Amino acid sequence: MAAHALTRGKTKQPLAGMSTPLNTAKIKAALAVLPGWQFKRDALAKSFEFGSFREAMSFMVRVGFEAEAMDHHPEWTNVYNRVAIRLNTHDAGGKVTAKDVELAKRIQKISWVG
Repeated sequence: MAAHALTRGKTKQPLAGMSTPLNTAKIKAALAVLPGWQFKRDALAKSFEFGSFREAMSFMVRVGFEAEAMDHHPEWTNVYNRVAIRLNTHDAGGKVTAKDVELAKRIQKISWVG
C-alpha cells in the first residue's frame, strides 16, 4: 500500500524505555508543568474549548500527527468546539508513563487555548 501524501517520508519515533508506570510523586511533578491537566482514573486528562468546531478539528489533526510520530495515541472525544483528552499507556497496564507526559507536553505546545 502506498503512503499517503501527508505521511510520506515520515517515520514513527517510538519512545523506547518510556513504558514504565510513573509513581504518584513523578505524576504530580509532571502536572506542575502541565497547566489544566489532571490525574484522573489512571490517566492524564484535560479538556480544551475552542472557538469553533473547525478550530477543535484543526487541533485534533495536529495532535494526531504528533501522536502518530510518537506511536502513542490518545483517548479523546470531540463535541462541537470541545476536545477531551485522556492519556495512559496500554503497554504499562493502563497506567501513566513518561510517554503520556511527553505527549501531554507536546499537546500543550500545539494548543492555543490553554
